Amino acid sequence: MRLISTALVALAVAAPACSQTTSPDPFPDPIPATDGVIRVGFSEFAVLPDIAGVPARMMLILDEPGAERLFVNDMRGALYRVSYDGKSVLRYLDIHGAAWGIKVQSRGRERGFQSFAFHPQFTETGTPGFGKVYTWTDTENTQPTPDYRPGGGTRTHDTVLLEWTARNPSNAVYDGGPPRELLRIEQPFANHNGGRIAFKPTAVPGDADFGLLYVGLADGGSSGDPLNNAQNLGSPFGKILRIDPLGSNSTNGRYGIPAANPFAADAAPNTLGEVYAYGIRNTQHFTWDPANGRMIISDIGQNTVEELDVVTPGANLGWNLWEGSFRYGRGGVVMDDPRSDPSLTYPFVEYAQTDSLFMNQSAITGLAVYRSAEIPQLKDVILFGDLPSGEILWVPADDLPSGGQSPIHRVLLDQGGQARTLLEVIKAKNTVQGKTPATRADLRFHPGPEGRVFLLNKADGVIRVLVPDGD
Repeated sequence: MRLISTALVALAVAAPACSQTTSPDPFPDPIPATDGVIRVGFSEFAVLPDIAGVPARMMLILDEPGAERLFVNDMRGALYRVSYDGKSVLRYLDIHGAAWGIKVQSRGRERGFQSFAFHPQFTETGTPGFGKVYTWTDTENTQPTPDYRPGGGTRTHDTVLLEWTARNPSNAVYDGGPPRELLRIEQPFANHNGGRIAFKPTAVPGDADFGLLYVGLADGGSSGDPLNNAQNLGSPFGKILRIDPLGSNSTNGRYGIPAANPFAADAAPNTLGEVYAYGIRNTQHFTWDPANGRMIISDIGQNTVEELDVVTPGANLGWNLWEGSFRYGRGGVVMDDPRSDPSLTYPFVEYAQTDSLFMNQSAITGLAVYRSAEIPQLKDVILFGDLPSGEILWVPADDLPSGGQSPIHRVLLDQGGQARTLLEVIKAKNTVQGKTPATRADLRFHPGPEGRVFLLNKADGVIRVLVPDGD
């Protein structure tokens, strides 16, 4: 296997000039606190168990293909199976278990069991994807040789993509053997690790996208992308990759590179065929619009701008030369000539970290395009949120805006007739639990079956589901 050191193939990207005027807030008009608010109800759906007295660190909830079961992960290594009524919660697999030798690295807020995905053929006997589930996790086991080295920083841990094969997918717990390792990335810093992995849910057999796995990977960490990974097409960092997990034409021979990938036919030796999109800082979530198949990602900003982007094959989202619609400067963003490089993909909506709705830290999260009529107030909107504060936000899903935060409005939760943020709801639950009220929500959410939207957090172990206001 050929080991690729991305330092050897790094592009010579000049740092943006910082002599121009920078601003800590490019959007001085705040997101309205009351105008345009959508109010919805919620109910407590299920509770995940604490580990050593610490609430579950939930990241993602998914509907298993072909069965009425949900799955949700805890960053410390557990993957739980949850019944559709929320009454049954069972640990399906613990990837941190001693039998596997993976040693999940879950220290700090950003490291751990990041994401998982079921092959769309998971329950289909006789198909290549039968029984296969994929996990994307940080590990402290750094003995194996990585497939990619960033060529700088310190090897704090690795991020590994693993394929597990269940013998009988309908069993209550995982019954297969050890996982097969597809991809190993050496991480140079402790922050900005893996993002989401997912198969496109709107793809059906016969589509070019069917069975292809999208893999999100942040820029490698530290601050400002000091290794210039995101703009380097020879580095997997700061990218969304698209691979065939059942193929074998990659450099390490453990997965496939689809011929339709935008850079698959590039003759340059320092361009990775796995790359689907680049110029990404720290995307922890992406999704597809079920109405039109459009791919949308949320990308966490450096100092100033949080953003949502439409991603197309080969798109360059600009980081670390741009942050949102503005050139990136070490002291903030450069206000001159916004959105002036026609080769880039700019956000369709963005907000300032300093907006009065949020806390002293801000990070965009989400993400769901709601097309169901089950919650009429939410039909045809894009739901996203702010991770620390727990603010849930919306913009219209059709006729997308062209940047800025003016289209953004809030979603508030009805609790006993009072409009609350998720963090306020969590604090009230903490009091009932006899725990110290949380100082942040660590919000995640995801669409589910039957028009549901599930809210996850890392502070009280409760999975909540949105319902029409008044239900």
